[in-house]
Amino acid sequence: MAASPLPRWAPTPSPTRPLRTPGRTPSAGEAVAAAAASSWRGCLPFTVFGATPRGLAGGEPAPAAMSTVDDAGIARVDGVEQWQAKEMVAAATAACSHRGVLLTWDDLTVTAPVAGGGRAVILDGVSGQARPGEVLAIMGPSGCGKTTLLDALAGRLSPNMKMKGDILINGRREKLAFGTSAYVTQENMLMATLTVTEAVRYSAQLQLPESMPVADKRARADRAIRQMGLAAVADVRIGGRVCKGISGGQRKRVSICVELLSSPALLFLDEPTSGLDSAASYHVMSRIAGLARSDGMTVVAAVHQPSSEVFDLFHGLCLLAGGRTVYFGPASDAIEFFHANGFPCPLRMNPSDHFLRMINKDFEGGSSIPRRQATFLTKTFVLTKRSIVNMHRDAGYYWLRFVIYIAICLSIGTIFLNVGSNFASIQIYRKERLSGHYGAAEFVISNTISSIPYLALISIVPGAIAYYLTGLQRGVDHFIYFAAVLWACTMLVEGLMMIIAAVVPDFLLGIITGSGVQGVLMLNAGFFRLPSDLPKPIWKYPTYFISYHKYATQGLYKNEFLGMVFEDVGGGGLTIGGEYILRNYLQVELSYSKWVDLAILVAMIIIYRMLFLVILKISEIVKPRMFHLLCASNV
Repeated sequence: MAASPLPRWAPTPSPTRPLRTPGRTPSAGEAVAAAAASSWRGCLPFTVFGATPRGLAGGEPAPAAMSTVDDAGIARVDGVEQWQAKEMVAAATAACSHRGVLLTWDDLTVTAPVAGGGRAVILDGVSGQARPGEVLAIMGPSGCGKTTLLDALAGRLSPNMKMKGDILINGRREKLAFGTSAYVTQENMLMATLTVTEAVRYSAQLQLPESMPVADKRARADRAIRQMGLAAVADVRIGGRVCKGISGGQRKRVSICVELLSSPALLFLDEPTSGLDSAASYHVMSRIAGLARSDGMTVVAAVHQPSSEVFDLFHGLCLLAGGRTVYFGPASDAIEFFHANGFPCPLRMNPSDHFLRMINKDFEGGSSIPRRQATFLTKTFVLTKRSIVNMHRDAGYYWLRFVIYIAICLSIGTIFLNVGSNFASIQIYRKERLSGHYGAAEFVISNTISSIPYLALISIVPGAIAYYLTGLQRGVDHFIYFAAVLWACTMLVEGLMMIIAAVVPDFLLGIITGSGVQGVLMLNAGFFRLPSDLPKPIWKYPTYFISYHKYATQGLYKNEFLGMVFEDVGGGGLTIGGEYILRNYLQVELSYSKWVDLAILVAMIIIYRMLFLVILKISEIVKPRMFHLLCASNV
């Protein structure tokens, strides 16, 4: 059947048809708010069923109410006097300012660049509103633009996307203040080693104002845990792939719990039921609906295919297909709307399944008070403390490396056990290995501080095994220097891999890149080939001088050979000093002491971490803007 084009339409705004919230009568303020932001009734902006849509109340639909914005940023509706529109908006703002946020979007269009130039339309002229105390579900098939619409409303669009249209907060163009809104992503970004209480409390210390007492922050965290029904598992670790912990539904509730700490007036959720069974999905959404009702929170959730029980929890419904609106109105009226257009929902069938099946058939192809974040020092302290707890409990983070290093050093020590100290038996040996949200500075500083004690332990204990089994110079001062060089090298390896991880997002590709960089640095450190034999372009200048292996090797050479005297194994009575070996056979620079080599390593640690911070900043600020300019030039 040939499709006939349909006009975009919506009933004329009317204060007598507000969104009907289940179980209560809409207030006058809500009715005015509905009129100010246009009606909730269903709409068919383009051909879905191949016939002109029929209004739910019968008769032909009225022309669309086109909203505009005057110079003062006040929304108004054509056909209504401007002063009346301002009064309506003012009433709407007053009606919901103490309970939540009235979020309105009008004629929203979002485009993204495509290969070969040009732009693809992701959202095409969508309009709607989300009300305080209610849950609005954005539904549609995969790729219809649900997450894009959610990101656009939350101000989280990628820099390469372009947006046109109006997004109004309580009838005005304004940005959401800090703490007013929260966004729960589809993935549960939680530390598996922390308990539920620890995860929420650490987040509370990072999010809540510095002036709030610690006891109040803990009380806020405990209250959020109770609100999400997590009190029974408060002391259970979250868990992950390695260690078993709480269930998937409980993890999702912890993610939501973390975002509720700032008491947001507006909550965005991206696929909150993804990966959950029907029972877990219902528990998650029922808690959210209860919080919306009790706290007056405005909730906007992108949901793929909810169960019928979850669908009954929604107040409003926005159905998308191909980036355009198929239906927008009360969720309870959607069945009647589809029935009026010739697509009745079969008995005992999930309404959401029916809606998506009908769409896919023809379309295959808080508080407004500004809040201050915690200070830089507080964030750094909390992140450091949280990172230490995570490192202490994660067996694979440092403890597995600790055991592996001990095993390696035992092997090295036993292989070179009782090696002679005379000139004829001098052996050259080698070893190297690699490993690898708030502001970037706090993250880098806290990560550096928290890793120092663990890497020091890794350096001292395995280092002692290798040092004394191989019979190196006796003396505490020599061993301390040996362990300090090991610690500096481990810190440098971690710093180098962090830089690579910031540049290369793929885990396997990052390992390959890190191995390549490490190999180049080791080959040109003066160990495999003496410094005088290195090709001067590139390999000696500058690679030899920027390789931290050079300074580590030279420092260890000086630590071992300076002050030693080697006897001639042939019995000729000749002796040779360690300084002579260093200068003539190993080509070690003796113009400065071994402590200068260690100081250079420490300085390189700082440089690596600062470089890591700079790269993070570039990735967060400069790189997206440059990509945006490149995309704009292709239009």
